[in-house]
Amino acid sequence: MELLRTPDDRFANLPGYPFAPHYLTVDGIRIHYVDEGPRGGAPVLLLHGEPSWSYLYRKMIPIITKAGHRAIAPDLVGFGRSDKPVRREDFTYQRHVDWMRGVLEQLDLRGVTLVCQDWGGLIGLRLVAEHPDRFARVVAANTFLPTGDQPAGPAFLAWQKFSQEVPDFPVGTIVSGGCANGVAPEIIAAYDAPFPDDRYKAGPRQFPLLVPTSPDDPASAANRKAWEVLSRWTKPFLTAFSDQDPITGGADQLLQAAIPGAKGQPHTTITGGGHFLQEDCGEALAKVVVDFMARR
Repeated sequence: MELLRTPDDRFANLPGYPFAPHYLTVDGIRIHYVDEGPRGGAPVLLLHGEPSWSYLYRKMIPIITKAGHRAIAPDLVGFGRSDKPVRREDFTYQRHVDWMRGVLEQLDLRGVTLVCQDWGGLIGLRLVAEHPDRFARVVAANTFLPTGDQPAGPAFLAWQKFSQEVPDFPVGTIVSGGCANGVAPEIIAAYDAPFPDDRYKAGPRQFPLLVPTSPDDPASAANRKAWEVLSRWTKPFLTAFSDQDPITGGADQLLQAAIPGAKGQPHTTITGGGHFLQEDCGEALAKVVVDFMARR
């Protein structure tokens, strides 16, 4: 597998991101992760989605660690400071799950609170279903676990079409467009930092095609199996969706209805947030997470 590694100087002095890098290796691929807060604190696994990276959680990490918890934010393979396969065919749904499983196991994380958004949920909810003993609770934000048995919505199909047809894949501009009010130029540049040129963007380009949109998708069977576990999940499960996301709107109600652990939880809709609610309302989402962890 041919890999690219973004030069370190691309990550120098990014606004609001003072975190020291940490690395581990899974199947010969170097994966970067942020690891902040006390090592003995309850681990909070922050999984980002497409086409962002751990920079998305920069507003939340200090609030989580101030509460005494350990915040761990990996960069998915192909994103951030993690290695980037060059060939789009090297990215599969199953490999993404396996790569993040490697992070979970190598760090030996237990009693985990999962915070997941976008593809962070598509990967993270699989991990919860396949390793339920490692997780204590889940906070799902603007995400779902599709099987392809229901038609994809028009907003997602439009995004999928755009992602394959746009000549240059403008990562930072895409993140800005997925926020309720857009973001400043220097923040757009920070989201662009992992991708010096188009050769580094095989992951962002391929991700939209990996979402199951038909019943016979390669990932559909594994996701259905995950749903069998989630339909019996009784540990705390919270939805914290934003009010301005056309991609996942309504999925929070489906999760609440399907997962027993969601019953009686303080589900919330965060106002003023687009798809990337961590960027729009990171402090508010972090408070939801901290308050949820404090419940007994």
